[in-house]
Amino acid sequence: MLIYLGADHRGFNLKKSVSDFLRNKGYEVVDLGNQNYDENDDYVDFAGEVAKKISADSENRRGILICGSGVGVDIAANKFRGVRSALGISADQVYEARRDDDVNILSIAADFTAESDAQKIIETFLETPFREEEKYRRRRDKLTQLEENLP
Repeated sequence: MLIYLGADHRGFNLKKSVSDFLRNKGYEVVDLGNQNYDENDDYVDFAGEVAKKISADSENRRGILICGSGVGVDIAANKFRGVRSALGISADQVYEARRDDDVNILSIAADFTAESDAQKIIETFLETPFREEEKYRRRRDKLTQLEENLP
C-alpha cells in the first residue's frame, strides 16, 4: 500500500518519526512535505498535495496528515472528491472510522498526540478493513453522491 505523508511546521518532527515507523513496517512512503522546517509554511499546501494523490486513487492509497491541532489538515483534505479524512484521537476511534466510514486519510494533532500513541493510531488506520456490509456501503455511496451534487 502506498502512503502519502504531509505536515506543516507544527507536525514536522512527528512526520519524520511517522515516516521512519512506516518504512520500518515495510510500507512505501511518499513524503509530500514540507521537506524543511519552515515556521511560516501553511498546512493547507501539504494537505492539498496529499489529498490530490488520494483523490486520484482512493482505493489503493492512504494519506497521513499532521498539523498542530490536526483540524486544519482534516478540513483541507475533505475538500477533495473521494477523500474521507478523519481526525484520529485514539486507536479505538480510528478503528471505527476505518471500519464503518472507510476513511482514507488520517489527520493527526501533533500538539496533542504522543509519538507512541500516533504509532498505535496509524497501525489501526492501516490494518483495519472497511466493513463491506450493505448499510456501510450505502452510507459511503451517499457521501459520494453529496460530492457529485456540489454546486
